[in-house]
Amino acid sequence: MTAIKHALQRDIFTPNDERLLSIVNVCKAGKKKKNCFLCATVTTERPVQVNVVKVKKSDKGDFYKRQIAWALRDLAVVDAKDAIKENPEFDLHFEKIYKWVASSTAEKNAFISCIWKLNQRYLRKKIDFVNVSSQLLEELPKVTEESVPSGENQSVTGGDEEAVDEYQELNAREEQDIEIMMEGCEYAISNAEAFAEKLSRELQVLDGANIQSIMASEKQVNILMKLLDEALKEVDQIELKLSSYEEMLQSVKEQMDQISESNHLIHLSNTNNVKLLSEIEFLVNHMDLAKGHIKALQEGDLASSRGIEACTNAADALLQCMNVALRPGHDMLHAVKQQQQRFGDLREQFARRLASHLNNVFVQQGHDQSSTLAQHSIELTLPNHHPFHRDLLRYAKLMEWLKSTDYGKYEGLTKNYMDYLSRLYEREIKDFFEVAKIKMTGTTKESKKFGLHGSSGKLTGSTSSLNKLSVQSSGSRRSQSSSLLDMGNMSASDLDVADRTKFDKIFEQVLSELEPLCLAEQDFISKFFKLQQHQNIPGTMAETEDLDGGMLPRQQNSSVLQSVSSEKDMIRQMMIKIFRCIEPELNNLIALGDKIDSFNSLYMLVKMSHHVWTAQNVDPASFLSTTLGNVLVTVKRNFDKCISNQIRQMEEVKISKKSKVGILPFVAEFEEFAGLAESIFKNAERRGDLDKAYIKLIRGVFVNVEKVANESQKTPRDVVMMENFHHIFATLSRLKISCLEAEKKEAKQKYTDHLQSYVIYSLGQPLEKLNHFFEGVEARVAQGIREEEVSYQLAFNKQELRKVIKEYPGKEVKKGLDNLYKKVDKHLCEEENLLQVVWHSMQDEFIRQYKHFEGLIARCYPGSGVTMEFTIQDILDYCSSIAQSH
Repeated sequence: MTAIKHALQRDIFTPNDERLLSIVNVCKAGKKKKNCFLCATVTTERPVQVNVVKVKKSDKGDFYKRQIAWALRDLAVVDAKDAIKENPEFDLHFEKIYKWVASSTAEKNAFISCIWKLNQRYLRKKIDFVNVSSQLLEELPKVTEESVPSGENQSVTGGDEEAVDEYQELNAREEQDIEIMMEGCEYAISNAEAFAEKLSRELQVLDGANIQSIMASEKQVNILMKLLDEALKEVDQIELKLSSYEEMLQSVKEQMDQISESNHLIHLSNTNNVKLLSEIEFLVNHMDLAKGHIKALQEGDLASSRGIEACTNAADALLQCMNVALRPGHDMLHAVKQQQQRFGDLREQFARRLASHLNNVFVQQGHDQSSTLAQHSIELTLPNHHPFHRDLLRYAKLMEWLKSTDYGKYEGLTKNYMDYLSRLYEREIKDFFEVAKIKMTGTTKESKKFGLHGSSGKLTGSTSSLNKLSVQSSGSRRSQSSSLLDMGNMSASDLDVADRTKFDKIFEQVLSELEPLCLAEQDFISKFFKLQQHQNIPGTMAETEDLDGGMLPRQQNSSVLQSVSSEKDMIRQMMIKIFRCIEPELNNLIALGDKIDSFNSLYMLVKMSHHVWTAQNVDPASFLSTTLGNVLVTVKRNFDKCISNQIRQMEEVKISKKSKVGILPFVAEFEEFAGLAESIFKNAERRGDLDKAYIKLIRGVFVNVEKVANESQKTPRDVVMMENFHHIFATLSRLKISCLEAEKKEAKQKYTDHLQSYVIYSLGQPLEKLNHFFEGVEARVAQGIREEEVSYQLAFNKQELRKVIKEYPGKEVKKGLDNLYKKVDKHLCEEENLLQVVWHSMQDEFIRQYKHFEGLIARCYPGSGVTMEFTIQDILDYCSSIAQSH
């Protein structure tokens, strides 16, 4: 153990200027036996610091390393476990409890004894030594510098250190002093006894000097003792004087206590007076209503602007007085109760007076507005309610006051306003729509035909008859247009366009008049009845600022959002009741327009879609947006019905068996529909609806053209298909409808195919015998006979070929072509103008057959000199002269 101690001192503690005083080999209790050393050390420099250091052997080599150190001043308890029996276990209580098992009880006791001595010498703090034998805790002798000379004190100290440890290593300063001393005595090393004797002599000299110094200072000590005795006498005299002063101050203290208590009572009385004055001022300032305000509430003129302003200010002042936040106990005061009762009576009286006045204003407005209906019934305009709104908005603040103070009367006014205004608007809107119906139908005679009848310049629509209207077919529409041609020089198409343009303008005028009317009324209701139209509070905010700049909690914010939603619903319900006649009147107008001309649904769909889109951009949930949206559904149904009717008319078309077919009526009607739709739906919002209708219609046209062509008896099937698909292709090419590109290509292909089929069918075999002859030639070649050997066949020799060719001179060929031209002219219709196209195609096909025969002659009868009686140039001349002659 000594060797380990010297090694630890040398390797670990000397470099850190520490001395190792005690060591114990330990391991942690209850764990695997990993040995380490606990060391008690002190520093060599002052102030001395005492530590307990844990040293552990390194895993990588045979050397020790410092693992952790605790200051001895942090040690609270040393527990030896058992003071009687030998037990190697002990605990050290620092910031936490460390449990150790020593390698032997002797080492443990030596270490605990060293800890006790170091505590007594350097720290003198209260460390609890528990379960430690009293023999280990012997007190060190208490030595003072006063009783022992310095040299003796040093010797005791040195002896004490020797008791702590049998070995002390010299520090650097001690080594330096010894070296200087030994340098002064040259024989110190060679003759140690002589050196020690010399040192002893010098020590004796120093001891004698110390004794003489002590004896010389005895006289001075006596003088000092006398001075101390005199000082004690002076202290006794001062204490006597202080006692007398204290008695005098005691009486003064009692008087001051009485004065202080009196001042406290005065201060308390003043404080109470100030608080009482503050409470009285609070009640007077906040619950006192000026006489002018009382007079305005009782007698104020609610008809003039100045009177309304005075009443508004008085009502606000009354509301502030009634809503003042009373402090605890105020409501028990008789004066406060009396004032509150007075305020309640004033509020009830003024609310009753205000409600009565506003009801009279509503009634008067209904009478005043009725007088202006006559002039507006002539023009397609709605009366302007702005002056009425402007006059009523002066009462907006009073309505807000009424809403917060007497909700019952506020609700009653709201109901009365809706009742009066709904009747007024119903009269205005019905008259407005009657004028619109007159302008749509034109004359009174036509009005009767469409279910309207006049009486003294004012028209009333037959709603029941309009609701039963069915959509008019294109054929009946055209029959009406034809019957009107006698009235002027306009064509049926021009008449239709003029009527539709007029209808479009009237329908747009109707919507343009209704939209600002509804928006103005909704804005007025919001401002007058203090209802929020728009939700300005973001729903995602956790907190919302209130009017005073504070924050509303999440729960309060939720209640505010619910209030805003309910107010928006209230606005919508009021608008529905006030304008309950708008939707049925619009539906009746739409039904009338659809009966006049089913194509009017296109105009209505575009106009209504635009107005719905505009209204939804302003407020998607508003009354106007909802109503127009409902009407738009009806318009869309009429539009779909118009498309379905056109398809049904295509399926029901019957063609004449005695006349040629030409361009089918529904093909021409599709052209008209597409041209009209493209002009109407240009830059429209609902282009998708038109594209879907196009697809349905064009498919119906394709199917029914083929159906009619198959049923045709007078006109060949190929001609019907060719002419109608050519017309469809021309229409689609002119209009450039992007969604029908595939159908345009299909129409072109069908036209081309049936043109070719008709040409081949009509041309047939103009040189019939010659054609049969060469068919036999081709059959022999197909059987394996070489082409140049065909002329040796008896039925196909050169003589037979010349005989057949002579039967088709140029004159006969021209005659056959002329008959063919007449036949084609009978089949084709004039409006499509395809005769020259077909004739040119026939010319090309005939020339192709001619070249085919010439080739067979050249290959099968080489060198025979046999040729046709006419040339290709003759064919071109024949075709040209025939076309010019007709």
